[in-house]
Amino acid sequence: MKVSELGLVHIYTGEGKGKTTAAIGLGIRCLGAGLRVNMVSFLKNPGSSEFCALSRIAPQFQIIIANQKPRGFYWKLSPAEKTEILKDYQTAYAQILEMITQQACEVLILDEIMAVLKYGIFSVESILLIIQQCRERHIELILTGRNAPIAVLDAADLVTEMKEIKHPMANGTRARKGIEY
Repeated sequence: MKVSELGLVHIYTGEGKGKTTAAIGLGIRCLGAGLRVNMVSFLKNPGSSEFCALSRIAPQFQIIIANQKPRGFYWKLSPAEKTEILKDYQTAYAQILEMITQQACEVLILDEIMAVLKYGIFSVESILLIIQQCRERHIELILTGRNAPIAVLDAADLVTEMKEIKHPMANGTRARKGIEY
């Protein structure tokens, strides 16, 4: 694939399961085509099984976990923990801009970025800037997370909404390592 053909924006959003899985699957496909893939993961902790698997194919599929230490759900964090996470995410944002400027990859995945927007950690404008810069440098951009803002959806080339029809957790099945995380 010619680099000049890259630069589209994909969004995987919705209430259903599979957004990160779809993004990683596309990343693996891109890797198979000889493209370098970078993934920045927000809100997830280093213990998620996908990070263990993907670390085995580094540096072609590079992962940055924005959380510098394991934390619980954002809405349950203390004000001090929210301040810490803000610093972590500001560092990650600077790394993203640097990756784009340096063209360190042909495919960039920002996992759970929509939640970062929802909680007001990043502005919609900051994500629109990333979209613009990726387009200019022909970097394919994949964004995931629930509650994608209209302005971000409008800027995308492909939007897939995951809709939950049925999930075993609704019947009390706990999250399982290797399946949900």
